Amino acid sequence: MSLTSGRADLHIHTAASDGIAGVAEILEHIAARTDLDVVAITDHERIDAALAARAMARTGGYRFEVIIGEEVTTRGGHLLGLFLEEPIRPFLSLRASIAAIHAQGGLAIPAHPLVPFPLCVSARSLRRLLEDADPSVHPDGLEVFNPTSAGRPWQPRVVAFAAEHGLAALGSSDAHRPEHIGRGTTRFPGQDAEHLRAAIMARATAWEGTFHGPLEQVGMLGQQVRKYARDVRAELSGRVRRDGTGRDLGYPGGRSRPARFVDGEPGR
Repeated sequence: MSLTSGRADLHIHTAASDGIAGVAEILEHIAARTDLDVVAITDHERIDAALAARAMARTGGYRFEVIIGEEVTTRGGHLLGLFLEEPIRPFLSLRASIAAIHAQGGLAIPAHPLVPFPLCVSARSLRRLLEDADPSVHPDGLEVFNPTSAGRPWQPRVVAFAAEHGLAALGSSDAHRPEHIGRGTTRFPGQDAEHLRAAIMARATAWEGTFHGPLEQVGMLGQQVRKYARDVRAELSGRVRRDGTGRDLGYPGGRSRPARFVDGEPGR
């Protein structure tokens, strides 16, 4: 019997890094406005909001699963770590970062690759890794669809590269605000996180999505600038008052310093 096809969005940012919204707003949006079965929270260089999101989704009885992810800055470009339990140290080599993800049982997916920008993994780097005799440094798939309009001209090359090298093809939204979640998705046989993992390992995924228009993300950039200004004010205020608070990381307990998720805390 064939499994029902599930949908996943594996690249979502929260207020803990450069996203606009907090965890509760993101979870509510996914529940009310999408039909996603699995999502990954992938903030830059941290997994605290992802851990909070998984806990909140479980206690809230949401129909979708949250997996722990991170968008890791490596010396070779951005890398998504999926199915993590510990953060990955940034600014390692791409090779060492993939090995570190695999060492804790995670999956390593280069984000928005082949685009000629400094934060994107190059085709040359990927080929070198795939030719490496050590399987622990091989990527598990490629983010072949990311809706950012700047990467649109290179997207067909990424799809072709994944097919040529037998890599799982994944689509994600790289969402920084809730309304963009689901703009790019990964299809897989099954409807839960373990089926997703198995599909990635078996190269049995498919991608879908629609690109942002040329000016569609301009408003988001303005929102991010205002968020950063609020964050700076909150951090400075907490230090001046010495009251153990800082910027809002987007989950209950996320304003405390040190921040810690407080299950059931009413508000932030």
